[in-house]
Amino acid sequence: MVKKIVTLFMVVVMLVSLTACGSKQGSADKAGDGKTIKIAYLPITHSLAVLAEADELQEEDGIKIELIKYGSWPELLDALNSGKVDGASVLIELAMKSKQEGVGIKAVALGHKDGNVLIVSNKIKDVSDLRGKTFAVPHRQSSHNILLNDALAKGNLTMDDINVTELAPTEMPSALASGTIDGYCVAESFGAMGVSLGVGKVLYTSEELWEDSLCCGLVLTDAFIEVHPDEAKSFVQSYKAAGAGLDEEKAKKVAKEYLNQKDEVLDISLQWISYKDLDITKDTYDVLVEKVKKYGLSDNPPDYGDFVKSDF
Repeated sequence: MVKKIVTLFMVVVMLVSLTACGSKQGSADKAGDGKTIKIAYLPITHSLAVLAEADELQEEDGIKIELIKYGSWPELLDALNSGKVDGASVLIELAMKSKQEGVGIKAVALGHKDGNVLIVSNKIKDVSDLRGKTFAVPHRQSSHNILLNDALAKGNLTMDDINVTELAPTEMPSALASGTIDGYCVAESFGAMGVSLGVGKVLYTSEELWEDSLCCGLVLTDAFIEVHPDEAKSFVQSYKAAGAGLDEEKAKKVAKEYLNQKDEVLDISLQWISYKDLDITKDTYDVLVEKVKKYGLSDNPPDYGDFVKSDF
């Protein structure tokens, strides 16, 4: 009897040891070798800082960025949440939701500053004209949704006074042109496209509604940060430097390479956005948290200290 107990105990110990080793190996596998960092992105101007960084790092020895393009936020989020990539340029509210649901990620920098606009039909004179109209956002978990709420408040309206629909960014300018929707707010350069086509006009820029608004952020997985802390730090520092170096001329060059947009669209869009000072401060994040709660995006968003890694 004693021999059976001892044998059973040894089997349990071996299983626990194998499980622990497997867990550590799995974490390392998901983190890759640290030399190539897989970053997911959508082809929008809000991703230009990481696109510019990728171009610069590919000319040097050491860390390189493997850019992986996705066509929608759900696709990108699936890759990020499942550990198929080491990080992403993503709507910060979506990343917050993933963190809230237990996904191991950290926000390490902003994607950009400003750079969002509310576009409306030329028939709309002011925000009060949106009553009963249809307005599109790319996702309910987005700063675009928050900006819409802020705009409606200026006209004593709420989301109950309009029809809100979710559309892919690429569909919005044509939907406005056809009259399917009466306005939209989305990542650039699709707002500028509506203006360039003459089918819409700017009702508000983001800074008119929410000063220092947060929109897209750069996130890395906890696995990558833990297994490759030096590479993660070097990557983030290089990213911020790339953003700081994105003047209008260089931003347009990178945008033309990755976004396949016309010059006139980029000339409009790049007037609204900045890539300097991409640190996520506690004050600006706390304002975001307040708005996320106020407008019903989340009842329990992650705290700054749990979600933002600010020491890179």
